[in-house]
Amino acid sequence: MSNRPIQQAGQHLQRRVSRRRVLEVGSSTAFGVTLTDLLAASACSSSQSQGTRFGQARSVVVIFLWGGPGQQDLWDPKPDAPSAIRSEFQPISTSVPGTQISDQLPKLAQQAERYTIVRSMTHRDFEHGSAAYTALTGYPHPLPGTNTTARPDDFPTYGSLISRLTPTTRPVPDFVVLGPVMHQGARPPLAGQNAGFLGPGFDALRVPDDPGGKSFRVDSVALPEGVAQSRLAGRQSLLSSIDPTERTSRNRHHAGLDDLYARAFGLLGSSETRRAFDLTGESASLRDLYTRTRFGQTLLMARRLVEADIPLITVNWSKLNADQWDTHANNYPRLRKMLPPFDQALATFLEDLDSRGRLDSTLVLCLGEFGRTPVVNKGAGRDHWPDCYSLLMAGGGIAAGRTYGASNRTAEYPIANHVAPWDIAATMFHLKGIDPHSHINNRQGQPLPVSRGEVVSGLL
Repeated sequence: MSNRPIQQAGQHLQRRVSRRRVLEVGSSTAFGVTLTDLLAASACSSSQSQGTRFGQARSVVVIFLWGGPGQQDLWDPKPDAPSAIRSEFQPISTSVPGTQISDQLPKLAQQAERYTIVRSMTHRDFEHGSAAYTALTGYPHPLPGTNTTARPDDFPTYGSLISRLTPTTRPVPDFVVLGPVMHQGARPPLAGQNAGFLGPGFDALRVPDDPGGKSFRVDSVALPEGVAQSRLAGRQSLLSSIDPTERTSRNRHHAGLDDLYARAFGLLGSSETRRAFDLTGESASLRDLYTRTRFGQTLLMARRLVEADIPLITVNWSKLNADQWDTHANNYPRLRKMLPPFDQALATFLEDLDSRGRLDSTLVLCLGEFGRTPVVNKGAGRDHWPDCYSLLMAGGGIAAGRTYGASNRTAEYPIANHVAPWDIAATMFHLKGIDPHSHINNRQGQPLPVSRGEVVSGLL
């Protein structure tokens, strides 16, 4: 089998500006994207001046905005689009000359020199479940357009792969998910959130509760009442005495449980891990800056987990606040409520990481499973739109203070430097020190590429 990933049929990974796209954009600012913007995006794509950055990210923080935030209402404003399309929000200038974002994100506008916006994300899956799987694994779901639930043969989510390929040697988890498990209605958990064919030994340590709550406690890293440290050591010794041949004779799906047990004993014996999950040592003023919302306090905990050198942390915005990002109706009233705490918390998170000297070694990825339609529907909302959307990346080797790629005048389609979710996956693995073209075996022993995408050199 080739060591190069198989590219999905029909995928157009453009790395230069075609004559057709130049003609589409022209040089008129009335279209919202100038020829200068387009050429700059292309030049950014081919730039190698920042080096490869391989392995620069010690930690990765994936902030997943479940539901799909609208690109035109956050990161890619189109003030000159027709009235039926353009956002009610106005564009504002940022700390990076020439870059504008929504006026609902004033704090992030002041932090623009710390991150890069990708405005040319694209794929073909319109449904939450299968599109979220793609966003969180870097693989298209075999049943696109479905709200499929997790299966044992799923491709592993990012943190599970990192746990398997580059596990930490420290007494901390390899992979933590902060926030609730994602469901679609009353169905079982959606695919893309667990270890899939790697088995449960590589699933995340899940912390579903509100870290700002008065009764918050992570039982997974605390000894049960009445169990002393010496008793824990005795239990570990007893497990180790079981015949290794008997333990390894189990099927491949459960073979990872031995590693899980070993990590569990390490966590329960680690005061360092327990401290990482304790927000009481943070000042009241800093907790206020993060906002006293569930999202804000969850990001504060994520910063603490970064300081504990946990390799991958996922923050799920899934019922974290009153609303989710699936704004089929009442788009603007909902966003006016959601965006201020989102803006304040994320801006504080980036500034806090930077001030502590952690941003350069921490890759931050903020995304949803897709964007929203250009046209506002009859319910004053926007519907699902994977053809073009935006995301934010910062730290860990990502070039800062840029916009990468460009969309057309309605933010409906990319017109420069198309980027697919699997390209973001390849870039993330590269920065984490994992060759995205290496392979991992599934349950049938078949080798699959870690990523089927390509590292986006223009982001480095």
